[in-house]
Amino acid sequence: MKKGLRFIGLPLLIIIFNLFFCCNSFSQQLDKTGNLSINLTTDSSVNKKKEIKQVDFPEVVKKVFRSKKNTRDSSGNHFSLLPAAGYSLQTGFALLFSISGTFYAFKNPATDSHISTLVSSLTYSQYNQIIFPMQTDLWSKSGLYNYIVDWRFMEYPSTTFGLGGKTTLNDGYTINFNYLKLHQSIMRRISKNLFGGMGFYYDALWNVKEIGVDSSVKTSFDRYGFQKKIHAAGVAIRLQYDSRDNPVNPLKGTFLNIVYRPNRIWMGSSNNWNSFLDEYRGYFHLTSRSKNVLAIWSYNWLTVGKGKPPYLLLPSTGWDDFFNTGRGYVQGRYRGKDMIYGESEYRFGISKNGLLGGVVFANTQSFSSRLNRQLRLFSPGFGAGARIKFNKFTNTNLCIDYGMGIDGSKGFAVNLGEVF
Repeated sequence: MKKGLRFIGLPLLIIIFNLFFCCNSFSQQLDKTGNLSINLTTDSSVNKKKEIKQVDFPEVVKKVFRSKKNTRDSSGNHFSLLPAAGYSLQTGFALLFSISGTFYAFKNPATDSHISTLVSSLTYSQYNQIIFPMQTDLWSKSGLYNYIVDWRFMEYPSTTFGLGGKTTLNDGYTINFNYLKLHQSIMRRISKNLFGGMGFYYDALWNVKEIGVDSSVKTSFDRYGFQKKIHAAGVAIRLQYDSRDNPVNPLKGTFLNIVYRPNRIWMGSSNNWNSFLDEYRGYFHLTSRSKNVLAIWSYNWLTVGKGKPPYLLLPSTGWDDFFNTGRGYVQGRYRGKDMIYGESEYRFGISKNGLLGGVVFANTQSFSSRLNRQLRLFSPGFGAGARIKFNKFTNTNLCIDYGMGIDGSKGFAVNLGEVF
């Protein structure tokens, strides 16, 4: 399998400062037709309201093919179908069919502020990978309960580079495995925007093979403890705070997610071990007039207490639930018992009709090795990306990013919906 390629750049704050003062900023609000109301201030006492028609990618396609049929729905239930070809560091060139949707499961959007989401896709890649996830975030009546499901099947040749933060690209080699992930949780509202609950997490990996490795060479996987079959099962305890205005593409608000997961042999695990995740996402406007967004993400994935996680279930670059940590690095570039990760992104509009936008971003990650719990090095990444409005009613973007990291790492990342 081709190794991931992805260097340290100038501080992102300089770029953000210039973009903030160079890009157009305006106060905006989408109405139910998907149009944008803009308040233009001509002096301190006079406001004039002008409506700018918002445009998304399906409307551009309709215009190109001169279609007059209107099948768009502004009621709050929206689904996007995307057959496509793409490229990423971990998959190479890939063919995929993706569906994403936002909908109100039980109530009218006029009386229920909680919107449910569904994301699924089927991908076949240049490296003979098969990826089939299904992720849902379903809300009950009045937003009292939140049902969260993350199921996926993967046949997944991928690259590993060893443990800790001092590995190099030359350390990489291919591991092939099949992976079944069944994570589900039920959350109940404790107070406004605060939820607590439990779930059951099950992971199974089988047909684990090291590819193209001389049998006389002892790899990092061998030294850690090679396993042809891996099982992890345990009850997950969760606490979540979410004040975001839109889970697909937030313009404001805060998201906090804490998960403690003890895995036990008596429940079906290969090993006894405990993992702890704390995640923070915040969305800010640098001035009251600007709708450009500064987004901040912290993702800390730790092994706590006694026990030894299986090698392929250790915290690793790009192995968060949506495979998004570490833009600028190939998935699996770093791996260890503990992962500390942070990222910031500045999101700005390019066209006033909302069709085109852009981002600049910077991230850093640090991992502990097997023998030393001390975090080793911080590996930075940075880059920029384009945003194409795919659905103006849900504010869903097609995101195309290019990132760079240290040691020559670089590459593209593509998402339907924001990275975080």
